[in-house]
Amino acid sequence: MKGLSLEYTNTWSFVTNMDLSSNKLVGDIPAEITELYGLVGLNLSNNHLSGGIPVSIGNMASLNSLDLSGNELDGLIPPSIAALTFLSHLNLSNNNLSGQIPTGSQLQTLIDPSIYAGNKDLCGAPLPKNCSNHEVLTTAPKKKYEAVDEPNKVWFYVDIICGFATGFWGVIVVLMLKKQWRHKLFIFVEESMDKIHVAVMVRVNKMKRGRGAM
Repeated sequence: MKGLSLEYTNTWSFVTNMDLSSNKLVGDIPAEITELYGLVGLNLSNNHLSGGIPVSIGNMASLNSLDLSGNELDGLIPPSIAALTFLSHLNLSNNNLSGQIPTGSQLQTLIDPSIYAGNKDLCGAPLPKNCSNHEVLTTAPKKKYEAVDEPNKVWFYVDIICGFATGFWGVIVVLMLKKQWRHKLFIFVEESMDKIHVAVMVRVNKMKRGRGAM
């Protein structure tokens, strides 16, 4: 970067620029790459990367330039990308991204539609495609997933109740069969009650004395 050649071994946190463009990289973008907080520039363009953009992309707070164009990335653009307050160059064109383009203070300055060109299912500013139709499509499945989750919640509470009942009756049965254990338990309860009673009476007497002194 800027004519400076550096070699990194175990000091990846100090890497400021990474350009792996125009290779034959395949697979998902590893989420671990977003832990390189010192990166100012990241270029993975013109590869065969697939999957989604890491949701933790917003952690790369120092990013000034991000180029993921010319891949096969799909899914939504993570809303966390709006947290990249230093971002001045962005290129997500020619992928398979979909959904609404996130909005944010810094993204509002990146108004060139070519940034998102070649993603036919993207909508929202700065693209001319309105998101009203897309929003209808995305809210319906959400309700479906919520409905599917209801039986899971019911079974969750059933499991809790069954576990409590099993544990409770397990203790009762053991106490019924083990006379020695039952005897020790009764002694423990009785001693605890005596201690509580003594502590309460001492407290009451102190309060009475305090009132009498007044």
